[in-house]
Amino acid sequence: MKSRYDAETDALYVRFTETPIVESEEVRPGIVLDFDAEGRIVALEILDATAHLARGADLAALTAA
Repeated sequence: MKSRYDAETDALYVRFTETPIVESEEVRPGIVLDFDAEGRIVALEILDATAHLARGADLAALTAA
């Protein structure tokens, strides 16, 4: 599993596997799931992450270098 947080865009991306993504779906405003060919979740993207996550979440630890 890999994750990164982009403070400039306030987006959190979590990749569960390196399986190719064939489809994406915004399941709630700002919450996007990526799926593989079998319909399994491959990744999760949270836009406006600070608005969706609990206060005190250490997103800075996930900031891409």
